[in-house]
Amino acid sequence: MVNNPAGADNQEGKLRDHLANERTFLAWMRTSIGIMAFGFVVVKFTLFVKQISIVLQKPLPVSEHGYSSIMGIFLVGFGAIIGLMAFFRYRSVEKQLVNINYHPSAFLSTLLTVIILFIGVFLVIYLLHSI
Repeated sequence: MVNNPAGADNQEGKLRDHLANERTFLAWMRTSIGIMAFGFVVVKFTLFVKQISIVLQKPLPVSEHGYSSIMGIFLVGFGAIIGLMAFFRYRSVEKQLVNINYHPSAFLSTLLTVIILFIGVFLVIYLLHSI
């Protein structure tokens, strides 16, 4: 049997908490990068379709309103904001863990869920109108 001092278990718990906080931060950063990459693809795909229509000298079904470009730019900006908010949340939780005063917050996940829902509804409406 290993003889552990009383403080060793406490230190392991603190270390686990900090590592879990870091893993959560990295997951939010991956989400942020994924949203930005998707926005970039949306904008570039619209430009690609426009260029193909010029090369083929045939009009292809591309919206003249440019909604997909606006949506793509919005997604890139939203992804960047999510990354910034994730950093601030990471630092806040880190301070709370050091002070042993952790209070969970659902703001970031709620914001992401609402915005993704809004984007989904917008895209469904956009696609229904483009049929």
